[in-house]
Amino acid sequence: MYNFCTYFDHRYLSNGLALYRSLRQHCPEFKIWVLCMDSQCYDTLLQLNLANMHLITLAEFEQGDDELLKAKSNRTVLEYYYTCTSSLPLFILNNFPEVDRITYLDADLFFFADPKPIFDEIAEHSIAIIGHRFPEHLRKNEHYGIYNVGWLSFRRDENAYACLRWWRERCLEWCYVRIEPGRFADQKYLDDWPSRFRGVVVLRHKGANLAPWNMANYNIHGDNHYIRVDKQPLIFFHFSGLKHLEGRIYNPDSYLSDHRVKLNRFVLRRIYSLYIQTLLELKRQSLPLLKMAKTIQPAQDISYLRRMVRRFRRLLYLGKGVLSREYIIFVNGRVI
Repeated sequence: MYNFCTYFDHRYLSNGLALYRSLRQHCPEFKIWVLCMDSQCYDTLLQLNLANMHLITLAEFEQGDDELLKAKSNRTVLEYYYTCTSSLPLFILNNFPEVDRITYLDADLFFFADPKPIFDEIAEHSIAIIGHRFPEHLRKNEHYGIYNVGWLSFRRDENAYACLRWWRERCLEWCYVRIEPGRFADQKYLDDWPSRFRGVVVLRHKGANLAPWNMANYNIHGDNHYIRVDKQPLIFFHFSGLKHLEGRIYNPDSYLSDHRVKLNRFVLRRIYSLYIQTLLELKRQSLPLLKMAKTIQPAQDISYLRRMVRRFRRLLYLGKGVLSREYIIFVNGRVI
């Protein structure tokens, strides 16, 4: 039995459900704890009543945690979410004694194969982390962190507890979306874990945490049944940065231009198409259950001509992105 945890709010609901669906398809036995960052997310997931999913309300998570609530008052919503990352695995280990190892997953991961090879690699280690694996021309991006928070495993032992407590303390002190010496959000703190804590393994499987920022390292290929990263199976892809812009137009990664990556047709049609199709299907299924809060939109004193000019500029911007292949179009179940 594998034990996972993640968090998301109603705006990221489709991504979280896609992660869950991919685990159901490729992971024989698992349980996932979901920290619901708002009531809309919790209410929708409660109605869906998904097997092997344990829901945690934000109120339950924050109850009695004065330090966390203090941090919440002095940072943005996103920065608070990042602050919670270190506390979630600790919360589960403290409250669910049946969990012998908890693995945190970013909600924008998607599995293409059984994660067993990753857990075989972890073996009896206390802590498992995974690198960004930037190619040489992107090594400068390590100021965001050598390691990626997308996958983190913690065994129920003193080494992992020491790590989680230290990480939580650092995130409570400082967790902001800006770069400072030795700090960036919740992620840069991982840089020295292999030397700071005992029992740390850095995962090496090439098919774990494939992402736009590291694809240049590998030959990604396959047939009708398997996708391989060099000679190893793709286990999970990290769809960080994927955004729906308008209509059928998607930005596969807002940082792709910085990464100097052009997605080849195989990656687009075998990896991105499946994920986007899954997101759209899950959005259609969950939208009727998702009770959107009523908001009053402020009146906009703007002329019709000005709106048309803005719309025209928006279309030019999108068209430029499509022509340069920075953006992709999803039609009839696949990326074209």
